[in-house]
Amino acid sequence: MKSYCKSSPHLFRLIRRAFWLYACILALAAWLIPAPLQEPANIALVPNPAKSAWFLLWIQELVSYRLWLIYPVVLAGALFTGLPWLIGRAPDRAVWFGHQHRTIALLVGTAFLGILALTAVALFCRGENWAFRLPF
Repeated sequence: MKSYCKSSPHLFRLIRRAFWLYACILALAAWLIPAPLQEPANIALVPNPAKSAWFLLWIQELVSYRLWLIYPVVLAGALFTGLPWLIGRAPDRAVWFGHQHRTIALLVGTAFLGILALTAVALFCRGENWAFRLPF
């Protein structure tokens, strides 16, 4: 018989810890970074340019360059949704950053860094004439 590590409680403890860590980081970010909320919407008076909340700034920044850039985002979302079926059968042993999934790890890492860069540009460089400004 092969030596397996049971997922309960070992994996679920790790997932629970990661969940609480992420929830605390997200709550801290939401507390520190104010949402650019304005008065209730008025159809007769549309502010230009209106900024999205900080977690959607990257998509607003991307679409501000060209409208058709939303299509690669939708395609990437469909690709990431289908990743469990695209990578095939899981190996017998779990491996962090295994060589058989290097392409997928690079794809996900590149997408993450791109989103992070677009969010930073939209958050800090969208003042008058692209001047650097603090979001607070």
